[in-house]
Amino acid sequence: MTKVTNALLSVTVVAVTACHPGPVLTPKLPADGTIAGIVTTVGNIAVPDRKVTAIHVSTGARYEAITAVNGGYTIRVPEGTYRLEVELQRGEGLAEQPAETKVDKSDLDERRDFTIR
Repeated sequence: MTKVTNALLSVTVVAVTACHPGPVLTPKLPADGTIAGIVTTVGNIAVPDRKVTAIHVSTGARYEAITAVNGGYTIRVPEGTYRLEVELQRGEGLAEQPAETKVDKSDLDERRDFTIR
């Protein structure tokens, strides 16, 4: 590739990833929708490097992402209803967590936020 092509590719990748609140882990099956949110503490401090898991209520299939520096996460999932969990460390609990999330085709379910106390 030429230097110009490499530069355009880099700009495109940065522009695309800047739209998501956190890393995207693509599941092995085709995804129909997206679940996104932010993990923070009660003091509104972002919590990076935490695993967030979307568990399909009917099948038990699990889809995971790791929170970014801003605490954001994005998970692509097939259509269905999901229970969301965040990895907690010893002594932590949840002050707030999202309710079950129903994902429809091409759906973006955002603001599925967790607050850790």
